Amino acid sequence: MKQVLYWVDITVFLIFAGIMLAHWQWNTHYLIGIALAGAGLMLWITARLQLGKSFSVTAQAKKLVTHGLYARIRNPIYFFGGIAILGLLVAWGKLVLTLVFLVFYFLFQIPRAKLEAQVLEETFGDEYRRYRKQTWF
Repeated sequence: MKQVLYWVDITVFLIFAGIMLAHWQWNTHYLIGIALAGAGLMLWITARLQLGKSFSVTAQAKKLVTHGLYARIRNPIYFFGGIAILGLLVAWGKLVLTLVFLVFYFLFQIPRAKLEAQVLEETFGDEYRRYRKQTWF
């Protein structure tokens, strides 16, 4: 089940991206959006792979991952996943949906990241606090 969940959101993203690419447009917001979505997707997948067996759907502290993208950003999956989805919405050109996404992102992903930080700090203590000082988000 965990392996299925590991790739569900990326699969849904790729389906939506395929639909967007099938309706190619030569305008600024579309090209910027597709570029953001592509870069976000590649970094999102990279973060997933670098997290390895520490990936979980719920907040758990298996291992403190501090290499690769995690050496600079504490939550690259959330950050680059958000960039990827934001890029598709920008390409789609639906300002209201883009704003709704941003609101939901801040209402759900930021508290989720804070919960994970709390779990990691409880488990790894000073090691996590040092890591947190050296990284962003």
